[in-house]
Amino acid sequence: MYQALYRKWRPLQFADVIGQKHITDTLRAQITTGRLSHAYLFAGTRGTGKTTCAKILARAVNCQNPYDGDPCGVCDACTSILDGSVLDVVEIDAASNNGVDNIRDIREETRYAPAVVKKRVYIIDEVHMLSIGAFNALLKTLEEPPSHVLFILATTEIHKVPATILSRCQRFDFRRITPEDIAVRLTEVAKSENINLTDGGAKLIARLADGAMRDALSMLDRTAECEVVDEDAVSRCIGILGADDALSLMQAIEQKDLAGAVSLIGQAYNAGRDLAGVFDQLLGLIRDMLLVKTSGKDVSGMISPAYSIDNVITLGEPVAASTLIAWSQILQQSQSRLKTAANRRVEAELTIVRLCNMSGEDYDTLTGRVEALEHSMKNGLVVTQKVQHSEPYHKPQQEEKQNSVKSDEPVQNHETKTGETWKLWSALLNQLTGKINIGTLTCMKAGYVRAEIQGDKLMLFCDDDITAGLIMAEPTKTRIQAAASELEGRQLKLRVYEPNKKPKKQEQNKDVDEILQKAQDLDIEITEL
Repeated sequence: MYQALYRKWRPLQFADVIGQKHITDTLRAQITTGRLSHAYLFAGTRGTGKTTCAKILARAVNCQNPYDGDPCGVCDACTSILDGSVLDVVEIDAASNNGVDNIRDIREETRYAPAVVKKRVYIIDEVHMLSIGAFNALLKTLEEPPSHVLFILATTEIHKVPATILSRCQRFDFRRITPEDIAVRLTEVAKSENINLTDGGAKLIARLADGAMRDALSMLDRTAECEVVDEDAVSRCIGILGADDALSLMQAIEQKDLAGAVSLIGQAYNAGRDLAGVFDQLLGLIRDMLLVKTSGKDVSGMISPAYSIDNVITLGEPVAASTLIAWSQILQQSQSRLKTAANRRVEAELTIVRLCNMSGEDYDTLTGRVEALEHSMKNGLVVTQKVQHSEPYHKPQQEEKQNSVKSDEPVQNHETKTGETWKLWSALLNQLTGKINIGTLTCMKAGYVRAEIQGDKLMLFCDDDITAGLIMAEPTKTRIQAAASELEGRQLKLRVYEPNKKPKKQEQNKDVDEILQKAQDLDIEITEL
């Protein structure tokens, strides 16, 4: 019967364990010198070798002819423990045996000496799943077990293990296995199994395994039937985008090519790709781009082996670091929603829409948004501008008549209609170039501001709080007001409104108007509230 690769190639000696030399060397030394603890706690992420080391340790302490701390593998104790015929070595899954009664049974068994081997060994996997009562039942036995008993506890969530248990065990923390070590091991296994695994395919599997050797071997098992296990074969079998497809999708997002980006997502969906995995790829690519942009050093050895350093540099050059961070936050939020989304494709496409149409609220800080806007202007990226529609301007007939009769006389300024779009807005933007912060000017040019004029008031309605804050900051506000007054040919008052804020409606009051007019005639100063 066929046996899964991760089971077939499980290490039988400490020397075969990958990436945990700091643990295996210590255990071998303890076995050689006979200074064994009565209880061990192995902690670490899945697939890093916790259960494997526990089984090797169980054989090593019972081996009749141990060699340099490793079990010989040929004596009666080693072979019988391997085939599971020895009842004195027990492996317990705490997820399904987590009650008080289960632990009480173990406590009763510890009274009896082992029948065949030297030590009775209890391997309790996922020990954090035990109930509070079960932990309490285990405490006393774990603290002072008989000399013929050895406890080995394993967990992926060390924070859930009570401190009273931790203090009674010798703890070892298993590290994530490096992609380089995983790739080397995969190459060895593939050669022995006659699997045509390329160097690129091994590196891609190693990166996707996220430090877990068991996951890497399982992925190799899924791709083993391919004629050549390269990057494309791994991408198809695992259900992720190829490296070129991921680069194309990121490039479409950078260029705000919504149609192209949504089309690539559709192709991935139709090809059976896992959309959460696609977004995870984009997150990994964003991480590489951020490393290259912000490190200031050569980080070619730290980025994903799926992409060349030149591609990452070229892709990340026109994008600000703050934009990359905002993209990563949007993708992480979408990944959590994808788990419960009724239509995963729609959720993914809506995420692409957000990535291609960033708003001020997507940035953490005002500084981040200003940086993104300055970066966009510097690199000449296309900025979507809102088109403001207004009625064509017609001169009053009386004014046209006066101009035709007395063309040499100065024409008096005629007050613009209330709430009318200000027609000198484009001229103002040109005049402000070099006079105000480039980030503020970019926001104004990008269509985040609508300008209207009412009497002697120039009203700027902002689409978001960030833009409003930029405009209201000094000396920006004063310079905008001065430039607008110069263009209009009269003194204007500048009013800036945040989103959903509107000017208060002023009721017409003839009596008040008369009083104001008389005060003006008498040169009395009036303060407007």
